[in-house]
This record gives sequence, C-alpha cells and structure tokens, in this order.
Amino acid sequence: MTAPPLLVVAGPTASGKSALGLEVAERLGGEIVSADAFAVYRGLDIGTDKPGPEARRRIPHHLVDVCDPGERFSAGRFARAAREAIRDIVERGRVPVVVGGTHFYIRALILGLFPQPPTDQEVRLRLEQAWEADPAGLFERLASVDPELARRVGPGDRQRILRGLEVFEVSGSPLTEHWKRHRREPLYRALIAVPEREREELYARIEARVEVMFSSGLVAEVRRLLASGVAPNVHAFKAIGYREVLAYLGGDMDLDMAVEATRRSSRHLARRQLSWLRHADEGHVVRVPPPERGGAEVIVDRWSHEFEEGEGGAR
Repeated sequence: MTAPPLLVVAGPTASGKSALGLEVAERLGGEIVSADAFAVYRGLDIGTDKPGPEARRRIPHHLVDVCDPGERFSAGRFARAAREAIRDIVERGRVPVVVGGTHFYIRALILGLFPQPPTDQEVRLRLEQAWEADPAGLFERLASVDPELARRVGPGDRQRILRGLEVFEVSGSPLTEHWKRHRREPLYRALIAVPEREREELYARIEARVEVMFSSGLVAEVRRLLASGVAPNVHAFKAIGYREVLAYLGGDMDLDMAVEATRRSSRHLARRQLSWLRHADEGHVVRVPPPERGGAEVIVDRWSHEFEEGEGGAR
C-alpha cells in the first residue's frame, strides 16, 4: 500500500516557517499540525512564539496548548496525536500542513520510533560529570565514534551528545546504527519545504526575536508560571528563553546576561536545525523563498505537481 502524501514546512528558528505554513494552509484549504516540542504547553506563549489568536482564527491549529507545563510531552505521544489529527483533517476533505522546528518530532511522525537503545545509569552519571569538566572533549569523542550523529546535533546539544556516547559505550554500536537497523518504510511520503535565508539574515532575525521576547514580558510570564505552582525543574522550562530567565530569577545572571544567553542558545539551535535539514532523509526536502518573497506560491505549486495532479487529488 502506497504511503499517503504529507506536506511539512520545517526550518530553523526565526526563518519564517510559521508565517509560511499559515499562508500555505490558507491557499490549500488546510489546517496546521504544530510540530513544536514546547508549543504544546499551556502558558508558555511568549518564549515559544506560539501562534496567536488571530492566526488560530484564520486557520485551525492542532497540538498547541494541549498539556500543562508540569507534564512531560514525548515524541511518541506527539506522533500518535499528530497522526490522529492528520487522519481527521484528511477525512474532512482538508489538507494537513505540519509546521515546526522540532525535527525529532517530525522524524517520529514520518518514520515512527525505533526500539529504545540500552541505557546504563552509571555510564550516564560518569558522562554527565565529564561534560561538566570538558564538554568540547565529549563532543570530539562523539565525532570520533558516531560522526553522523555529531553532524546532526552540534557541539552544544548536551542531551543528545551524552545519549549518543551512552549508547555507544553500553552497546558498542553508534546510535545512528541503531536507527538504521530498525528503520522502517516511511509512514508518509513527505514533501518538506524549508524557507531559505542567508546566515546573516537569519541571525539578525534571531536577534530581533529575542528582543521582542523580553520586551513583550517573558520574565513576567515565567514569574506567573512559577506563582501558579509550576516547578522550576519541569521539562517545559528547558525551552530556550525560559531556562535563561530562571537563571536570572535565581540570581545566577543579570538580565543582560540572560538576554545574551538566549541569543546564543537560539543561534546554536538554528545551527543544529540547519544541520539536520542538510542530512534529512525523512522526505523530499525542497528549499523555497521565505514567505515575504513568494515561498507559499512555490510550495503550493510543488505540492500540486508532485501529489495532487499526479494522484487525482491528494486531498
């Protein structure tokens, strides 16, 4: 049985993918399925750049504000909920448009999750201690034992670097080999559209976004969440911006330092996202202009030619 087509708008933070996805959904008569690991949390609005009321009135959005900040939302939970939303959208004669920058979620949706590689708490603790002493050295070690994973994650991704080294030490095989060993046929034939910008332009947009986050009340938002009983160590607060504000509120840095740390973390995230997209094998990746330069028209044209016309209508 041929896998159904799926339109995905992905890209690095601040690239304009949300605006692009919104315009594409309007043109195709579609609905948006958010693939953002932190937009799922109620109350995390400013730092996640969550679609506002106007955008949600224009186009229905799925998997936004679906759980409380104290919950842990996993890739498996996302994949199940997203497939259900996609099925419902298609059954109503509309086009699902997956939009987001959490590429592990996109991968889980399209390829499914593979069996969990082995873990070892003692190895993990030793690696965590080594990270505190020499993070660059651990990244170099990962690059030597699993260069493919190192290219995907970048030197600042503590969680995935430690996991990659843990899997290699415990199993003797790189994490990427586990992925390939358990790889399945894709559940969807995905067209992955990526708004393309020069690196300097992207970084300037990141700078502007961080300024807006803080001037729009990010610190007050975090204070409200804490006052409502959300614990400072919940997974939701690992989102960029929130963890820096928590460090500021805890006295570990001043406000200027928190802003600069948020800029730096956002640039690192963008580099990891760009690296993933260069090596993505989940679908057919196409580079398109950003929304203000006609990207939506290009996507709609590609989607129509590759899926709708060729199959008598993908909808």
